[in-house]
Amino acid sequence: MPPALRPAARVVVPVALSLAAALALTGCTDKPTATAGSTAAGGSSGPITVTATDTTCELSATTAKAGTVTFAVTNSGSKVNEFYLYAEGDRIVSEVENITPGLSRELKVEVTEPGTFTTSCKPGMVGDGIRGTFTVTGTAVKGSADSKVAKAITDYRAFVASEADEFVENTEAFVTAVKAGDVAGAKSLYAQARHPWEAIEPVAESFGDLDPKIDGREDVIADGLAFTGYHRLEKDLWKDGLQKDSSAIADRLLADVTEIAARSKTVEPTALSIATGAKALLDEVATGKITGEEERYSHTDLWDFDGNLEGSRQALAVLRPVIAERDPALQKALDARFTELSKLLSQHKTGAQYASYTALSDADLKALTVALDALSEQVSKVPGVVEAR
Repeated sequence: MPPALRPAARVVVPVALSLAAALALTGCTDKPTATAGSTAAGGSSGPITVTATDTTCELSATTAKAGTVTFAVTNSGSKVNEFYLYAEGDRIVSEVENITPGLSRELKVEVTEPGTFTTSCKPGMVGDGIRGTFTVTGTAVKGSADSKVAKAITDYRAFVASEADEFVENTEAFVTAVKAGDVAGAKSLYAQARHPWEAIEPVAESFGDLDPKIDGREDVIADGLAFTGYHRLEKDLWKDGLQKDSSAIADRLLADVTEIAARSKTVEPTALSIATGAKALLDEVATGKITGEEERYSHTDLWDFDGNLEGSRQALAVLRPVIAERDPALQKALDARFTELSKLLSQHKTGAQYASYTALSDADLKALTVALDALSEQVSKVPGVVEAR
């Protein structure tokens, strides 16, 4: 970010992920072969299979004991699917995105307290999804005796707090420009202001009531929601011109950003949620940034790409002592893949500015996609390495 937007004494602490990503699995119907209320033991004794199609979402069990619960999700349909786990109030506990037809994904979720959750598969990645109830019973031991894990969690919380503060500060500058009618100034601040959000997106997304208000694209109208937040102002700035209600939208955005920043600091992460969040951030790149879907009007998608990548890198940086000790070969592979993708992305940056998404050639997109897939493959192994022991 430009010096004007970056706090003078900003602390860059390794880590960025989400509680939401630690528990993400959602809405499905009970699998016909499973008895309603069937239970899977926690502590990774065996995965709960989730079979998602275009019209159904079948779980082999709808109850699990507290601890580490593993979901093995297979997309047997024809549409790209997602799998979510919601807590009360539709707060995202965790999620798996971009499950293409025929693909299987594993999600490990650490749940230490009993409760009733909601699962949801989203064929086509739209709407509320095919929902069901998932129950967790009993209580698991909290925390870790591993000092390296404990430090990773402390560092993660510090990183989230730092990024949250920067998000508020940068949004204040952006909102001031919008309300002053300074279109050029607001445009210059837009991408940089969103960068901290992209770095801690899985954490912020866990607060489902605020996420669509801040980051919802125009598609939210079809879901019965108001089109507000950053993307509404993006459309005003790059396509329609500032509107009569643009100032009011800007004020609402700053209030929502301030609230979600405060909430983000209350998240209690685990090593598993940090690891799962790192993968979720790369999924964000695959589903929205590398496709050009995120920034439809400004085409500043590479800024978002950079934010997600930084968040994933920082999340795994705090976990580095744990990974290096338990699986040094994986740590070496992670370093190589992050370096490769970062180098490719930097080729599209001149000075402090990224190129417009529209400037990328098919060859550029293919190279980025291949490197992203290679990195995602290695990052997907991390949850199994850091899982509570």
